Amino acid sequence: MIWISIFIFGIAIGSFINCIIYRLEIKEGFVSGRSKCPYCKDEIKFYDLIPIISYFILRGRCRCCKQKISIQYPLVELLTGMVFLFIFFQQGILELFSFFIAIETTYLLLVFFLMIIIFIYDLKHYLIPDEAVYTAIALVTTWRGGTLLAGIIDIRQVAIYLFSGLAAFGLFLSIFILSRGLWIGFGDVKLVLFIGIFLGFPEIFIALFSSFILGAIIGSVVIVFRKRGTGTEIPFAPFLITGTALALFWGELIMGWYFNFFMF
Repeated sequence: MIWISIFIFGIAIGSFINCIIYRLEIKEGFVSGRSKCPYCKDEIKFYDLIPIISYFILRGRCRCCKQKISIQYPLVELLTGMVFLFIFFQQGILELFSFFIAIETTYLLLVFFLMIIIFIYDLKHYLIPDEAVYTAIALVTTWRGGTLLAGIIDIRQVAIYLFSGLAAFGLFLSIFILSRGLWIGFGDVKLVLFIGIFLGFPEIFIALFSSFILGAIIGSVVIVFRKRGTGTEIPFAPFLITGTALALFWGELIMGWYFNFFMF
């Protein structure tokens, strides 16, 4: 029952993420007004807003105008539910009775909440919303400051986190300037500042390395299979977010594999 409750909580948050993404798209505040169909503008009834289930009951169409509902909605809800389950699993249910672990879990949920917004929005629009990335930077910076004041980490560790963020920022800023914005966007430059402060060293190295490898593989596939004459622009934030998750949860494993592969 606990895991089911966590999953239901996660998909409900996923529904809220979809709402935020849509409101960002239309430049409308997400804390006011009822949800509406983007086509006929009819208010969506509460029983049509049940995460995942409503999509299949309605067969992927608006109840009023019968226009198709994007598959994004149930997929994001499902993704968020699975991510929340995984975070609780990693943290340990019994460990949540510890005050710090409970606070840390809440912090991680907020971080991934913002990363999912950035992931989906950049995937759709080739743009990273400033509202999400600036909030993420403020969140991780506040967390590092709070753990310093609480005596959980020392000033040297804080310096490593900040240096990791600034070094990643400087690297991506150099790429942005040298390529005149053709290789990466400035949103990616701001995003890696957040990632560096969030992960620290050497995890930031693993995150960037993984994201470039994933980007190269997916980019090659897209170039090969896209029709001639179409653009090959690929949003990079999804790869950075994926690399961040890999570094956070499996960083030591990846680092061990990397050194074993090249040393032997």
